[in-house]
Amino acid sequence: MHSDQGSVYTSYAYQNYVKEMNLVGSMSRRGNCWDNAVIESFHAILKTEEFQYVKFNSLSLEEVRKRVNEYILYYNEERIQEKLDYLTPKEFGHQAA
Repeated sequence: MHSDQGSVYTSYAYQNYVKEMNLVGSMSRRGNCWDNAVIESFHAILKTEEFQYVKFNSLSLEEVRKRVNEYILYYNEERIQEKLDYLTPKEFGHQAA
């Protein structure tokens, strides 16, 4: 579970939750925005492509989870990307292996 060094992520409550979920926590270096650039870019794409026309607070938590899970499958298995030579991330990964 990667995050920046914000106060929420460095709190004991958050750190304990990460451990309870059997996750490994990691944090970006202090003052280095490039450490999070890839995930920030993905979040921007997700919000633009999946939630752009959704009214704020109009979806239940379960609906948001469902839509995010479906979008991640779409993103990895169907959405071609120019930067990956017009392959999906899954195809690109297989090709690189």
